[in-house]
Amino acid sequence: MKILLHICCAPDATTAYKRLALHHEVVGYFFNPNIQPRQEYEKRKNALEKLSRAWDFDVIYPDYDPKPWFKSVKGLEKFPEGSIRCKACMAFRLRYTAELAKKLNFDAFATSLTTSPHKDVEFINDIGTRIAKHVGVKYIPSVFRKKDGFLESVRVSRKLGLYRQNYCGCIFSLRNDEN
Repeated sequence: MKILLHICCAPDATTAYKRLALHHEVVGYFFNPNIQPRQEYEKRKNALEKLSRAWDFDVIYPDYDPKPWFKSVKGLEKFPEGSIRCKACMAFRLRYTAELAKKLNFDAFATSLTTSPHKDVEFINDIGTRIAKHVGVKYIPSVFRKKDGFLESVRVSRKLGLYRQNYCGCIFSLRNDEN
């Protein structure tokens, strides 16, 4: 099966990619217009480029354009991290991933978001499944943090010297962290 893997960051991609690539052909998709400022986006992109070179896998990098993302969370700016704003953000990125997977004739799509212990895995898998039905491409539900998946991502990231961020990526969560 050929899978388009939405990658939120290199550390989370380590576990997700490794597990999926055991039995499938996997191509990464670094679609994260939620990440600000631009310098932070570049740090995360560079870390993923380093990982994809080390492990020899392809990644699609669309142009960085945060405007559609801002539009998708308009009115939700004041909500805290983990709230409806984050759910809208994840749904936005998964929808784009599903649409690209269908357009490029992938068999399915998945996301590395479930590697993080800070994400709502039940929501991610539910919205991924619903988007898949709507778009017409299969979604691969996952809980990559299980079986020490998150700890493995930390270990591999350290070993490879991958940049590990300290906030989810959006400017609103960064502002909340500063308060």
